[in-house]
Amino acid sequence: MGAGVAQCFAQAGHRVVVVDPDAEARRGGAERLRAGLRLKSLLRGGQSDGARQRNTSEAGGGAAGAARQDRRAEPGGPDSAVELVEFSAELSDLAQASFVVECAREREPLKEQILRALDELCPPETVFASCTSAIPVARLGSFTGRPERVVGTHFMNPAPLKDAVEVARSPHTSDDTLARTLRLLESIGKKPLVVGDGPGFVTNRVLMLTVNEAAYVLHEGTADAETVDRVFQECFGHPMGPLRTGDLIGLDTVVDTLDVLREHTGDERFQPCPLLAELVADGSVGRKAGRGFHQYPSSPLVPRGVTSHG
Repeated sequence: MGAGVAQCFAQAGHRVVVVDPDAEARRGGAERLRAGLRLKSLLRGGQSDGARQRNTSEAGGGAAGAARQDRRAEPGGPDSAVELVEFSAELSDLAQASFVVECAREREPLKEQILRALDELCPPETVFASCTSAIPVARLGSFTGRPERVVGTHFMNPAPLKDAVEVARSPHTSDDTLARTLRLLESIGKKPLVVGDGPGFVTNRVLMLTVNEAAYVLHEGTADAETVDRVFQECFGHPMGPLRTGDLIGLDTVVDTLDVLREHTGDERFQPCPLLAELVADGSVGRKAGRGFHQYPSSPLVPRGVTSHG
């Protein structure tokens, strides 16, 4: 997800710093970005977001950590967008950031560690926008000395191809923080949908139960995976169905999110289905692994960095 978020900002002409402790991820970052930009160009007609959106001076994006504000650069083709992205292993490279997007895995201790470190590094006016899909924003804000500057920006997956972003505002999020966030998202061509705070917000409070229950239907033998998804596609008009949606998100991320929801709601309905847990333990985590509820042949048009969530 971090690579996709970085792509969104870079393609709109923003300079981005992507912080990732994984050396292999940093080495392959530029090529993943190029692959993502090629994919979006094929699917969206090739015009850069920056060519359409030129009304802001803020920047953001990031993987397993963060991004920064910098002066807008004049956007161009895919190569120029890649040149706007710097990969780093050090959070200290965000010390002058004014807008940070945290895209770490859905593990509360990890997000706490990152946010506490950023709180020490960044100026007081810096906004911390978390790409969390389930942890309440108020909880994340409590890890900082600036809860009024913390907001949820739940990008949909894959981020470069999804227009909407679920923006979660906690009771502590200030009007200024919300306004800056909405302005920035609109500047990169996204449609922010503001919701209140709570475990899973709107999207994952509903979606994760749906994916989990669909896994139970498969686990209990009521229907095979193809039929489960076709029922949702042909009866309800869903584009891919709940099991393919889970595969796209990443079944490891689905399990992480279910665990967070169960912890914060106390609702045992969020206990992961045994089949779901088995697939994750086996490494069958969805499209990024080539297998999950469904099988996926490798495709150069679906780079791992674009389809992976979190």
